[in-house]
Amino acid sequence: MAEADTKSILVVGSGMSGMTAAIEAAEAGYNVYLIEKNPYLGGRVAQLYHYFPKLCSPNCGLEINFRRIKSNPRIHAYTLAEVESVSGTEGNFSVKVKVSPRYVNEKCTACGTCAESCETEIENKFNYGMDKTKAAYLPYNMAFPMRYVIDPSFAQTAEAQKVKDSCKYDAIDLNMQEKSIDLQVASVVWATGWQPYDASKLDSYDFNNQPDVISNVMMERLAAVNGPTKGKIVKPSDGEAPQSVAFVQCAGSRDENHLPYCSGICCLASLKQATYVREQYPDAKIYFFYIDIRATDQLEDFYNKAKAETNIEFVKGKVAKIQKGPDGKPLMRVEDTTKESLRELTADLVVLATGMQPNLAITPAPADIKYDEYGFIAQNGTPAGMYAAGCASSPGNVTEVVSDGTGIALKAVQSVVRRAN
Repeated sequence: MAEADTKSILVVGSGMSGMTAAIEAAEAGYNVYLIEKNPYLGGRVAQLYHYFPKLCSPNCGLEINFRRIKSNPRIHAYTLAEVESVSGTEGNFSVKVKVSPRYVNEKCTACGTCAESCETEIENKFNYGMDKTKAAYLPYNMAFPMRYVIDPSFAQTAEAQKVKDSCKYDAIDLNMQEKSIDLQVASVVWATGWQPYDASKLDSYDFNNQPDVISNVMMERLAAVNGPTKGKIVKPSDGEAPQSVAFVQCAGSRDENHLPYCSGICCLASLKQATYVREQYPDAKIYFFYIDIRATDQLEDFYNKAKAETNIEFVKGKVAKIQKGPDGKPLMRVEDTTKESLRELTADLVVLATGMQPNLAITPAPADIKYDEYGFIAQNGTPAGMYAAGCASSPGNVTEVVSDGTGIALKAVQSVVRRAN
């Protein structure tokens, strides 16, 4: 084992907490292997339109982090990569990583010729399936690495060969194979992030049958200028502007049949999205259904500002059922606990605030890790030298997970130093 290997750190996941941990550890002088299963770095933040409470784009922060990663030779980033196994102890972990073929090599200039010559379309996962993209595609306009991807279902077709022939830089390699990488690291940071709770499991909300009932992450993509509608918030059913929008909080959260816990950020995310609607449609009616508003510390000002908006009605009560109304619009049934009455309300567009579910609750890590009852990594009982960062340990907003990533980087470095001595 090389000396450099004994001082290296593995970071699994390249969202904000993972990137932060990797950058901080590398800038402190340690080699870092950054593993990402997607073909790009950035995690869920790359799919956001704005942050709260400043309502600014995440692009600036992403661009800065990408530049720091690109300019730091201590960071070795692998995309389309997944950890297959981790064994050993603190200071001497053996890791096997599987890297799937991208079918596009480092010669790619992101000129887009391959996409132009490609006729086959696939579901656009970046936009949560709300539109299609070419089978030869750039994940999004600021993707890092700035390199196209050939979908594996397309790579061995006759058309793929035509797409390859269109590339004048010889950047497409349809013979790329899956490869395995063996790493020896001193500590491991699990920054595996989260996924939105599957709204299709919420039978009472009719998500599968009504196109105008969408999730909060889908709303982010509707508002984004690089989203499926070029930033125009419209009804998926007909592309028309909504005259009324309802935000349904705790969609599947705080529910023993789905997610028993509160993710802590959904209220503020929905309030943020209400500003998206107001910017585009000043006269639209907005409903906000909630159990209670989770806006602590300085974030309460953000809530109060939204609450002071005209033509927005806050209804204290959890929506019990959504069905198609007589006019074809989503019809919501809710007990208004403030007015002590049962109400039925329709809206052109309904946005479900689904909670944050840790990715490891769906696919556990290939290591001896302990989890709490919700699927988050429990630090107590997890082997020394392994650490959870960001939403792998608990739900959090961007500010919180960035801070957490910095703290975990320090722990990972201390682990390296402790074993070296």
